[in-house]
Amino acid sequence: MLRKYTSFFLIFFLLLFTVQVPSSVAIEKKAPRFSDVILTSSDTNLLVFGMLKNGFSEEMLQGLHSGIPVKYSFFVELNRTRKHWADEHIVSMTFTHTLKYDTLKETYKVELEETNQKTFSFQSLAQAQKAMTEINGLKIIKLSSLIPNDSYTLRIRAELSKKTLPMGLHHIVPFISWWDIETDWYATDFNY
Repeated sequence: MLRKYTSFFLIFFLLLFTVQVPSSVAIEKKAPRFSDVILTSSDTNLLVFGMLKNGFSEEMLQGLHSGIPVKYSFFVELNRTRKHWADEHIVSMTFTHTLKYDTLKETYKVELEETNQKTFSFQSLAQAQKAMTEINGLKIIKLSSLIPNDSYTLRIRAELSKKTLPMGLHHIVPFISWWDIETDWYATDFNY
């Protein structure tokens, strides 16, 4: 009887010490997030550039190559920050980027809503992913609408659009884990 429990405890402790739990740093590195966000201006507009990092999982790519498009929704907000008052909301915008794989031509198509639904075609998955996750010179607001010497906060976030799959299919398809992709708000403060 004692021998039976000893074997059980030995196996239990071996399993306990061999199971590796991913560290929070490893999880954080794999989480989607914005980086390289730059605010600048043209002669007339406030522009934003940025990159969504870790925006694709293996399951998403498998789904893409099986004919399921990948669609990200981007949310942008601009607020004027005021001392002793609530912030003033100035701009809210939402736009999508959609990635599709053409199995006959073996090309990737990226549609960018903020460029009036312009579609770009790529031979390489890496190039398509870059175009899909990049915000490149998005016009936020006319500079004439900003008040000189005031403080502003630009916030941006992205989430995988849950409407990518046809109705009811998301309950059947094994790619369910990739519906949880969403970034935290990335905020940057600036003075105009």
